[in-house]
Amino acid sequence: MADFPFTALGFDLDGTLLDTSRDLGTAVNHALALGGFDPVPLDSATHLIGGGAKVMLARAVEQQGGMPPDEFHLLYKRMLAFYGENNAVHTQPYPHAREVLADLAARGVTMAVVTNKFESFARRILGELDLLDPFVTVIGGDTLGKGRAKPAPDPIFEAQRRCGANLPGLPRLAFVGDSSYDVLAARAAGVPVIAAGYGYCDKPPHELGADAVIDSLAGLIGVLEGL
Repeated sequence: MADFPFTALGFDLDGTLLDTSRDLGTAVNHALALGGFDPVPLDSATHLIGGGAKVMLARAVEQQGGMPPDEFHLLYKRMLAFYGENNAVHTQPYPHAREVLADLAARGVTMAVVTNKFESFARRILGELDLLDPFVTVIGGDTLGKGRAKPAPDPIFEAQRRCGANLPGLPRLAFVGDSSYDVLAARAAGVPVIAAGYGYCDKPPHELGADAVIDSLAGLIGVLEGL
C-alpha cells in the first residue's frame, strides 16, 4: 500500500459517488409543475444533470419554450427549497463506493468531494448516508464564490490545497468525475482524471477526454495504480 501512486483523490458527487437522479428529477418536476410545464420522465433526468441544479432546471425549461429570467429565478429558488428538504430520499451510493473509500483510506489517501451542488446540500446528503467521514473536505459549487465552480479549475486547486497535495515532494491529486465539467476542470488544473462511465455522462464516456474510464467503482484502484 505504501507505493500507491497518489496521496490525494477528488471525487465528483452526482453520477460518480452517488446516484442522485431520482431526487434531482423529483425536484425538477416539482418546479416544472409550479411553473406550468410538463414533467420530465425520471428515467431521463440523468440527461439533464451536469453543472448544478440551476443548469439542470434551465435545460428542462428551455426544452419547453423557456420563460422570462425573473420568473425562472423565482422558480429556481422554489426548486432549491424543495430539494433542500428532499435531497436524500432516494439517493444512494453507487455499488462498491463504501468499500473503495475504505480501501483508499487504509492506503493513506486523503479524499475530497468536489461538486457543483451547493456545499450545504452535499454535506447533508453525505451525512444522511453516513459517508461524510472519509472526506477531509467538501467543496461545493458555491464554496469559492460565483464563477469558480467546475469547469473552472479553482475547486480542484482548492481540493489540492486542503488535501495537502500541492506540497513539495507529494504526488498531485487525481480526480474522478462523470461529465465534461469534471474533465475540463481537471485538465485546466493539470491533474489526472478518471471518467465514471457508469454515471450521468453528457457525452460517450470514452469521448470525455479522461485519462481512463471505469465502468464501476470496483475498477478505480486498479486504474489509479496504472496511471
